[in-house]
Amino acid sequence: MRLRGWLVAGILMALLLAVGGVGLSVNRSALRAAENVHRADSLALATNNGGLAAELLRVSAKELNDFITNHPLSLTPGDEGDTAALQDYAAKSTYFGYGLVLTDLVGHPLNATDTANMFPDPESIGFKPLISGLALGEPGFSSIMTVKDTLVQAVAVPIVVGSAPVAILYGFIPVVKSQIQEYLVKLRDDSHVSMLVDSAGTVGASSSPELVGTLVDSAIIARIGSTDSVFVSYTENGRSMIATVHGGLPGGWAYVRTQSTATFDGPVRNRSLTINLALLTMLVVAVAGLAVLAYRSQLVRRRAEERFSALVEHAPDVVTVLDAEGLVAYSSPSAERILGAVAVGSPVFDLIHPDERDHVRERFAGLLQQRGGVERMQVRVRHADGNHRWFDLTASNQLHNPALNGVVVNARDITDSREMQDRLAHDAHHDPLTGLPNRRRLHQRLSASLPDTPVGVLFVDLDGFKPVNDALGHEAGDELLRQVGARLSDCLRPADVLARVGGDEFVLLLPGVGPGDDAGPLLERLRAQIGEPFEIYGHEVRIGASIGVHLAAAGEHPDAVLRTADEAMYAVKHGTDRPGRHRA
Repeated sequence: MRLRGWLVAGILMALLLAVGGVGLSVNRSALRAAENVHRADSLALATNNGGLAAELLRVSAKELNDFITNHPLSLTPGDEGDTAALQDYAAKSTYFGYGLVLTDLVGHPLNATDTANMFPDPESIGFKPLISGLALGEPGFSSIMTVKDTLVQAVAVPIVVGSAPVAILYGFIPVVKSQIQEYLVKLRDDSHVSMLVDSAGTVGASSSPELVGTLVDSAIIARIGSTDSVFVSYTENGRSMIATVHGGLPGGWAYVRTQSTATFDGPVRNRSLTINLALLTMLVVAVAGLAVLAYRSQLVRRRAEERFSALVEHAPDVVTVLDAEGLVAYSSPSAERILGAVAVGSPVFDLIHPDERDHVRERFAGLLQQRGGVERMQVRVRHADGNHRWFDLTASNQLHNPALNGVVVNARDITDSREMQDRLAHDAHHDPLTGLPNRRRLHQRLSASLPDTPVGVLFVDLDGFKPVNDALGHEAGDELLRQVGARLSDCLRPADVLARVGGDEFVLLLPGVGPGDDAGPLLERLRAQIGEPFEIYGHEVRIGASIGVHLAAAGEHPDAVLRTADEAMYAVKHGTDRPGRHRA
């Protein structure tokens, strides 16, 4: 009997040890999979945000180029006209509120918005990355520089006449009031800090404004030059920290997101360690007594399930398991909090936006053919209130895994990031004052239409706008431009395009209107609309318009079409056949 008892006890202990080993292995695999997905998502987010920051830097350089294009400068030292143009532009600029400096190619100042030595020393080390960018024929972006306790960043573009550069225009951004600083503060999250860091490690923008102008940790500085998103571990005030760094931005800048290691890893690892310790304790108790083991194993298992349930319920992501038909077999409790409803038993495709449903079905069918395959996609998912929100989905085919027997989908809400991306894309192609398409968007539409379709191009220049601007002020001038844009829009067909290309100049594209068509009625209607008085801040204002017309045949070059319309407008404005204005 005693031998039999020991034999039974030995068999039971062996089984328990085997079960315990399997439990530890499964728990370790689940933890590793969750950490891999989390790290991959963090790197993808850093790459996306770094790309958005780089685009915003390029948009600032584009604004300088647009100014040069629309405001030809004399490039004469101390020229009063150049000074007035620079000061007027700085007052209106979205970026360069600190000021602008015009220099020759070796850095000698020709003109500036302020002559009181309010700009960085030309020998400052912060200009080094800017000069490197200009040497490559690209816009230059400096590091952070300090001028009389003010932190600024410089953006520079060459002024080209013919095919050779003749001067350089520098714009200075007050970093604490920059557009990207406002974005980061607006998207602030207490769990982490988002920053833009220059090549020397100085913080130029941060979701925590008090960090602007400070240096990041030396470990982060060492990885700023990395063009791929990487993780950097370091210690700050005795705390273990981890940073996600995406370098390679213009001027050697980098996007950095920092948080404590404990916050980054989250409760998953802590709970996993707790479960592992509970299983080990269970095995030790099993050796001491089988009776106690049976009771303790059930207790620990129940507690582990409760912990896991609480963890999944409060997780920021939605975890869903789908069967081979796309039906929801399991949805984490967080689904009801994030999406407003639990869809267990229903087809997941019904939640996808109709425009993306067929594409998701196709990707899902392909995933079923890949054992252990993974698919990443961004789609719109319907909320219980009827609206659609953007989610980043990671789907893993685990149909072969008996523990899961389905396709595991991890979904993260990225609506705020997509909205920021869409806003930046819109700002890059639209005039910030009137909301109309800008010169870049106009050129894209014209290039897309001309290969196959004739296009009528009307170049409109306002007559009498400057006296209004001078008499009533720039705000009144801006309001007049907005009202002119609205009136011109009322005269267009749905397929027509109206763009503001700078100053008081507008361009209308009329697809389908070509040589042989009569644009006279439209011209009269436009002149009549603009000729009607405008109500500007209690003042009645009257202006006119000079309109140049070119009815382009299909196949003409877009630049030649715009230039011909510009020359036609110039001839109408001056009553001569003089050629169009010189553009730098």
